[in-house]
Amino acid sequence: MSTNLKYLSLGILVFQTTSLVLTMRYSRTLKEEGPRYLSSTAVVVAELLKIMACILLVYKDSKCSVRALNRVLHDEILNKPMETLKLAIPSGIYTLQNNLLYVALSNLDAATYQVTYQLKILTTALFSVSMLGKKLGVYQWLSLVILMTGVAFVQWPSDSQEVESKEHSAGSQFVGLMAVLTACFSSGFAGVYFEKILKETKQSVWIRNIQLGFFGSIFGLMGVYIYDGELVSKNGFFQGYNQLTWIVVVLQALGGLVIAAVIKYADNILKGFATSLSIILSTLISYFWLQDFVPTSVFFLGAILVITATFLYGYDPKPAGNLTKA
Repeated sequence: MSTNLKYLSLGILVFQTTSLVLTMRYSRTLKEEGPRYLSSTAVVVAELLKIMACILLVYKDSKCSVRALNRVLHDEILNKPMETLKLAIPSGIYTLQNNLLYVALSNLDAATYQVTYQLKILTTALFSVSMLGKKLGVYQWLSLVILMTGVAFVQWPSDSQEVESKEHSAGSQFVGLMAVLTACFSSGFAGVYFEKILKETKQSVWIRNIQLGFFGSIFGLMGVYIYDGELVSKNGFFQGYNQLTWIVVVLQALGGLVIAAVIKYADNILKGFATSLSIILSTLISYFWLQDFVPTSVFFLGAILVITATFLYGYDPKPAGNLTKA
């Protein structure tokens, strides 16, 4: 049963990661009449959906009792304000990260984004060492060097990019790259900070996600007011929303929950396998379906290095047992 859950959670992770990147990219580049949906509002709606999903999961864990659900929410959230406030920092960073992903995929093709975003492995490792006192082995440090080399190859300018520059300026490519890099740093810090909080307390991951979603909604609404307040007052909060937009929002809301399931049921090597599959699928679909990406030999070399680094970072060599018996 546990093996089935392991591979089911990884299959869902591959589907969620690949489909989110591709649908988000398609939704941000699709030319339609009327105003395009605001990414800032999409982030807020995704947070609200995540809260609803987590409340349902807590309700299930409470044996489908409304009274037990109310007691858990009251005891774990309202009666522990300082514990709840701890989530404000990672929540604000996650909100920034989610907005940056929209910026990145508005300026980069899905394949380049997917590979470059794996730099979050590097930032997560560095923050784990500095904040959690985690020690990395030789394989982990080697994988980080390979990872940086691979991403450098992926971002290496090619002749095909000169042709693409007619549609995408060098400025927009730079904006996309900066958005991904900032998202990698924010993802690394917020992820490690969240892990530290989870290890210090015994609250369930679903309660923690409700707290994250609460603060994320507040920070998200602040972003809507500051950056898109005039557009919202003119055309409404849900301007430009269509079926594709709602698919993107639902996939983004489910992302954190899927990762939580993978952490619970799978290991790092299988998670790396899922990430590698997602990169390959994103590259193929970007080329054949979206037709906004032409892979080069340098890109393939970089992608192979990144996939290798992903596996190597999760590799845990087992010490050789003592073969001699007394």
